[in-house]
Amino acid sequence: MLSQTAARWVFVLSGAAALLYQIVWQRLLMLFSGSDVYSSTLVIAAFMAGLGLGHLGGGHLADRRSAQSCLRLFALAETAIAAFGAFSHVLFYDVLYARLGPLDLPAPVTVLVLFVALLWPTFFMGVSLPLLARAMTERLDRAPVRIGQLYGLNTLGAAAGALTATWFVLPRFGLAGSLRVGALVNLVCAAVVAWSLRQSTPAEAMVPTVVGGEPQAQRGGGNSAGPRDGGQLAGGWRPSFAVWAVVYGLAGFLALSLEIVWFRLLGVLVKSTAFTFGTLLAVYLGGLGFGSLAGSRFAGRFRRPAEAFLALQGAIGAATGAALLVLVALADRVEWLRTYLAGYEPLEVGQVMRRLQLRPWLDGRVFTDPASHLPWEALLLYVVVPALLVGPATFLMGFSFPVLQRVVQTDFARLGRRVGALLLANITGSAAGTLATGWLALSAIGTTGTMRALLAVSLTFPVLAFVMQRGHGEPARGRLASTRWSIALPTVVVAASLWLLPDAGALWSTLHGAAGRRLVFAEDATGLSVLRRDDQAVTVFVNGIGQSWIPYGGVHTALGLLPAFIHPDPKDLAIIGLGSGDTVYAAAGRPQIGTITAIEIVTPQLVTLQRLATDFPDAGLQGLLTDPRIRHVAGDGRLFLMRTDARFDIVEADALRPTSAYSGNLFSDGYFELLRSRLRPNGLAVTWSPTRRVHNAFVRVFPYVLVLPDLLIGSVDPIPFDRAAVRARLDVPDVRAYYERAGIPIDDPLDHYLVELARYGPDFDRSTLTDFNTDLFPRDELDRPAGAWEPVRDE
Repeated sequence: MLSQTAARWVFVLSGAAALLYQIVWQRLLMLFSGSDVYSSTLVIAAFMAGLGLGHLGGGHLADRRSAQSCLRLFALAETAIAAFGAFSHVLFYDVLYARLGPLDLPAPVTVLVLFVALLWPTFFMGVSLPLLARAMTERLDRAPVRIGQLYGLNTLGAAAGALTATWFVLPRFGLAGSLRVGALVNLVCAAVVAWSLRQSTPAEAMVPTVVGGEPQAQRGGGNSAGPRDGGQLAGGWRPSFAVWAVVYGLAGFLALSLEIVWFRLLGVLVKSTAFTFGTLLAVYLGGLGFGSLAGSRFAGRFRRPAEAFLALQGAIGAATGAALLVLVALADRVEWLRTYLAGYEPLEVGQVMRRLQLRPWLDGRVFTDPASHLPWEALLLYVVVPALLVGPATFLMGFSFPVLQRVVQTDFARLGRRVGALLLANITGSAAGTLATGWLALSAIGTTGTMRALLAVSLTFPVLAFVMQRGHGEPARGRLASTRWSIALPTVVVAASLWLLPDAGALWSTLHGAAGRRLVFAEDATGLSVLRRDDQAVTVFVNGIGQSWIPYGGVHTALGLLPAFIHPDPKDLAIIGLGSGDTVYAAAGRPQIGTITAIEIVTPQLVTLQRLATDFPDAGLQGLLTDPRIRHVAGDGRLFLMRTDARFDIVEADALRPTSAYSGNLFSDGYFELLRSRLRPNGLAVTWSPTRRVHNAFVRVFPYVLVLPDLLIGSVDPIPFDRAAVRARLDVPDVRAYYERAGIPIDDPLDHYLVELARYGPDFDRSTLTDFNTDLFPRDELDRPAGAWEPVRDE
């Protein structure tokens, strides 16, 4: 039989593979359904639905099979996951994205497609815990320990999977290669279990029997977690298993809702990059995993586990409120953190981590300058700060799981079904929390309002604990005092947190290094937009990261102005990304332009610009908001282009930094192919060119490419680049007046950017461009090192 040690390592590896899959699949499916919050929520909900069905099915299977049979089914489940995972990119990218993506399917059909696409692997992931828990639990009184340990180890494996996927596997192997790594891990798990079965003799299934009126395992002996332990109350409230499932569903609702709010706060605080989500997810899962292992160790010590579980759940709200108050206080008082929050740029995490030098240590030397060797900034921002905010609450969440097993595991014959049903209830609540918070609450009442509502919801558990304690009658005086303190203390802390938490304006000013100053801000489910006024200038922040500025001028102006005046006769433009509106306004300076479609995924950006315009007399901003030619569209820009029937004279993106999360969607050869397909004859595609890989991907797609400083312009037709003609178009009095009203010195972009660095034609050998971004391997976003580059002139 499989030893306990081997089972633990198998479940750690299984959890790691599952999180690797989730990260990769979520990215691939966002290409199909969009990368906005609504689409990502649908992907998460579909993933959870499959897991829930797997938990339920696995529980029913487990209770009808011997231990050996459960292990055999577990090995088959791991093999089934591996078989799907290794080739899943073909389904998700080549079929869903390439074939179904352009169809603009109705939302219900999209939900069904996502559910069906994910059902096979997520179902088999879901069956694993009930099967392994039943196989490795030899008697009923050990059930809370075994189940809690397996859950904790699987969750720690998931945390390790999130970290290794983010920092090592994805940067090294890309999306498709990472899926093969996950499949290999699943096969290792299956092989270990299969080998152990071959080494063992057939074992009898453990059949539950009834001893003295209490359900007990045949080999259980000892203490049984029967009704007396499980919280059935003489003369009081007697909650059934169904009630506990509902309570655990509410716990799932609270946990996932808090996760969404935490990630909104930490995304702003950390200034997210491609490394942020996986790292924060690892911190969240690590708290759950360590908590569950600790709970497994101490669950047996609770005299009344039902009340203990409710008290632990109540303490989650108290820990959340207290941690947020501490974090806000630190953000205003710790100098380095306040300076970082006020800054425009995010931390270049990949570059900082590459400063971690092991050679001095390996050579036996002592660090003389720790800051030059250890990435303190990254560790503080990506580990210490998130652990401070989410660590205590997630630890309590994990700790409560084995305690709940003490309450509900009263019949060995139903062990698997009860594990599966509880997990299904928790996942159902989690999915509901994802939808309610991600779709509704953040848009309706914002981050602070949502946090207050969730803290209020957390008071449900102390209330239930109070009702249960009253049902016991009068326990011993010491135990009564302890019970009442465990109910009263979380209630008092939550109430104090509700009173002391800052309002939205104070919170966001503090998390932008501007405590006490008035900001213009707006938020909804799609993100947070903040405009910070500094004297006569305004800095635009989106989810905590500086994106642009007002008054207009600089690279954003050049990105909009130059293509509009290089094209001989532009009529219709599409621009992805709004920011301050600089690029859109600059492009609109060409009088011949009929329409500009501006697509922005973070809806509040336009809202904040409109609010600013009421008391900030900037002519450029006023012109942007009143120009009837400009049509604003809320949504994913790439998805919009994929599904529109319109064709454009110019298409460009005021793009993200190359290391920002999902920036690869706007810097890959797949995206540039999409741009090419949406151009009219003589149309121009434009991109910012921050790296060699962006340059190479762009040149590989377009037969004609003009390279200007920081910009690439591509077309399927020869590009008529005539400096004299561009200057003549800009010298028209009305055109000059348009830019002068906004304070834009147009001679500066002409002198700096209107310089031909290189030009490529169809005869250029593009096979030499081997290092570039693809949808399946966005190397720049994953921050793989690349050397400096110079464009090659096509003579």
